[in-house]
Amino acid sequence: MSDYLVSTLQIVLGIALLFGGGELFVAGSVALSLMLGIPQIVIGLTVVSLGTSAPELFVSLISTIQGNLGISGADNLAVSNIVGSNIFNVLVVLGLSALIVPLRVKSRLVRRDVPLLLGVSMAVWGMASTGRVTWQSGAALLVALVITTVWEVRTAREHPDEGDEIDASERSTPSVAAVKLAAGLGLLVGGSQLLVQGATAAALALGVSTTVIGLTIVAAGTSMPELITSLVAAYRGKADLAIGNVIGSNLLNQLLILGLSAAVSGSRGLGVDPVMIQRDLPIMVLTTLACLPIFWSYGVMTRLEGGVLVSLYGAYLLEQLLVNLGSGYTDEFHLIVLVGLLPAVMILLAWQVLAWLKLRRQPG
Repeated sequence: MSDYLVSTLQIVLGIALLFGGGELFVAGSVALSLMLGIPQIVIGLTVVSLGTSAPELFVSLISTIQGNLGISGADNLAVSNIVGSNIFNVLVVLGLSALIVPLRVKSRLVRRDVPLLLGVSMAVWGMASTGRVTWQSGAALLVALVITTVWEVRTAREHPDEGDEIDASERSTPSVAAVKLAAGLGLLVGGSQLLVQGATAAALALGVSTTVIGLTIVAAGTSMPELITSLVAAYRGKADLAIGNVIGSNLLNQLLILGLSAAVSGSRGLGVDPVMIQRDLPIMVLTTLACLPIFWSYGVMTRLEGGVLVSLYGAYLLEQLLVNLGSGYTDEFHLIVLVGLLPAVMILLAWQVLAWLKLRRQPG
């Protein structure tokens, strides 16, 4: 059997495991929220996001340990995996979820969680701007993780009017909920590993450079649990889980995974590629910032907005390929983005802000 056929089978099996794992994990998390009396959005921001961020955690920690052993370029994979996953989560996971069904956004996301994520993203950009994330920075991120987790749990019942209507069939016993969560998490992690292995092997067989693999396939592959979980949640009408999973995963990627990886790196710290400081980290911050005006629009993330986010990731992916493959059309592509795509996105965001302001002025 050829290597290409084996990698194709790994991709297909990985996707199948991810779909099954996403269904089980969402079912278990809904049952858990019912038993604990916690709003589903808080479960999405904590338990679900922690489970779906497991692949990023494994990849980044292993890369950091390899860097400690002197393996060249391992640190770049640890950091690029986190940054790339955060960009993928916002543009693709949220975008595709909104394409399935418009997502109703809870007010706490606009007022608290997205601004918190934006602040953390800007702080991470600042920490990495020196070219190295130190163990002190990692410790600070871990302390911030503890504070935000306690904050989320303590304020879980702050808005009882934002409760969720749950079908009686979704109620379960603690043991059944635990089994669903554990089985779902196992399938998600196993499926993501198969998918990354298969996609990496296929890319190498097609002659794609390992740089492109690190920036795209690894980041997207480790984000497959977030994607599948949010898609399943959106299809089942659980917008809280779909959105909360993305916001919570992006927070954990930076606070837990980057913080722990930096702490494990010891006195040498985590090296950061200069290109990432100049391009990918700013894109991560801007995509997070773009969530605010999108979420403002009448409390619903529409299919149009979801399509725009997915299209932006397509442009980001194309730019990565053109640059890393040494294409002669890179400058032309940058010009198209500057004079065409960027103004269109700015007009859309401005329109959403105006719509939000108009809505606020309406009486009642």
